[in-house]
Amino acid sequence: MPTKKKKADIVEKEVAIVEDSVEAQAETAKAIKEEVKSEKEQTVLTNIEDYIKTSSYLGTKVITPSMRKYVYRRRMDGLAILNTLIVDKKLKNAIDFIIQYKPQDWILVCKREAGWRAVKMFSELTGVKIFTKKYPAGVITNTVLPDFFETKMIMICDPWMDKNALTDARNVRIPVVGICNTNNNTADVDVVIIGNNHSNKSLGLFFWLLAREYMKAHKIDKKLPSLEDFVGEVLTLEEPKKKRKEKEAADKLKEAEMSIEERFKKIAEKEADGTSVSVGEKAAEGV
Repeated sequence: MPTKKKKADIVEKEVAIVEDSVEAQAETAKAIKEEVKSEKEQTVLTNIEDYIKTSSYLGTKVITPSMRKYVYRRRMDGLAILNTLIVDKKLKNAIDFIIQYKPQDWILVCKREAGWRAVKMFSELTGVKIFTKKYPAGVITNTVLPDFFETKMIMICDPWMDKNALTDARNVRIPVVGICNTNNNTADVDVVIIGNNHSNKSLGLFFWLLAREYMKAHKIDKKLPSLEDFVGEVLTLEEPKKKRKEKEAADKLKEAEMSIEERFKKIAEKEADGTSVSVGEKAAEGV
């Protein structure tokens, strides 16, 4: 049985751990704020509304140590919220890196179905080779394979789902660009794009912006489809739930007021015409 002194020591250690955690979180938040303040308070690649409409800033309930510094806060349901200005900044840095490579010098891997539409459209516009559904492991490392080829860089959409491509890239020591959500580890990714890599909307936005900038850099003379074409659906900027409920309540109140005004207006018109308004017997007696 632990003595009172030992129990006290254990409690003190637990308190110290909690305090360290709080201090670490405070330092992370301070670092993010300082980084954002050092930049202009606006996004560079596109309007901030595009990031909001596509939920590009939305993470998961799991936050890995390497992604914690990018998290702004958590929602009430536990989902992590990424700092939108940093999402934009990291994407811009990644695009600046990617445009250094010619279309034939790199490949794009996306096993997640949510990204297939955007990835295929990007490939059609730029000529970059893509792998969807399944990436054949060893295709860039095993010279014996009939479909072996060499490449100078790989981009992946999820370090976990595209782990075969990531492993191959590490084996041949070529740079990797990866889209990382809050639940991803970034240790083996050289150039990190932070953002929601689970959604067709978010991935659509990322590859629409990448296609636009890549085509400019390499002077590809093709018409760029709209963002909604890349996403595959109409995008709307949804109002916050609280604001939407307040608006609905205000609309109902306005309708009720209009209804009451109409009733009084009709009564007034009848009185002006000399039409009697019937009342109950007790009401007539003054009861």
